[in-house]
Amino acid sequence: MVSALPESQPTKKPYWLKVKLPSHRNFFYVSDTLKKERLNTICQSAKCPNVAECWSQKTATFLILGDICTRGCAFCAVEKGVPSPPFPDEPAHVAEAVSLFGLRYAVITSVTRDDLSDGGASFFAETITAIKNRTTGVKVEVLIPDFKGDAKALEQVSRAQPDILNHNLETTERLYPLINRPRENYHRSLDVLKKAKEMGNVTKSGLMIGLGEKKEEIIRSLSDLREASCDLLTIGQYLQPSKMHAPVRKYYTPLEFEHLKGIALDFGFKDVESGPLVRSSYKAHKMYNSLQEKIKGIEECVI
Repeated sequence: MVSALPESQPTKKPYWLKVKLPSHRNFFYVSDTLKKERLNTICQSAKCPNVAECWSQKTATFLILGDICTRGCAFCAVEKGVPSPPFPDEPAHVAEAVSLFGLRYAVITSVTRDDLSDGGASFFAETITAIKNRTTGVKVEVLIPDFKGDAKALEQVSRAQPDILNHNLETTERLYPLINRPRENYHRSLDVLKKAKEMGNVTKSGLMIGLGEKKEEIIRSLSDLREASCDLLTIGQYLQPSKMHAPVRKYYTPLEFEHLKGIALDFGFKDVESGPLVRSSYKAHKMYNSLQEKIKGIEECVI
């Protein structure tokens, strides 16, 4: 375990960030099914490095409410602009795809839709309900935008009873302007997580590192998340989608990610996934299962 996270300027991607090209038949089955059902995934839109691995295992993070975002975050590869009206049958199509893939754990996210009165919260709720009605026993995790801090929108999603409610803090407070977000939105995101927890949800968040943050700033963000009673955490390496996006300031080593995981666990997170290729929904089912085992263990000890 390292004792410090030194500053460094990246030259080229290190070997631990290399990924395999897709070759498994399941990858192409998932790709074809998504096209047939007219569905988007964040795997494609955000250029996720794990797409070959996840699709080969018949897992995907569904992207609802279209594939055009109304915000212009400097780290994100998702297209920005004026989106089309939501596709009314999208919840049913997502539920059908979950059934066809034989998923027991589904992850749903969306672009940010500031053009909609509820930010798309009703579509999240409808999609959760459609999936659970279509496939008995399936677990659903949602990765939501901040809904402009609208508590009523958040409550819509919460009432649909997602198994995990995820909202990413993304980076440290000082760097919010760097990613083209107002600094006050950092606290808005923390408030979303706090309110979600108060509504009875298991909460989750994510940090991407490599944008120029300092170690003490990462630790401050971990502390802020725990003060908001966030249960689960992912920490991953920021990768620049194009030359038009914010540059990578540092590539963290796998050992450094392990170091940060230890710090996060010491803060009291129930589970942490930390690694160069970790993303918000990477091995999400594993985190959920780990959490359930810990809860079961606690209950057995009490009995």
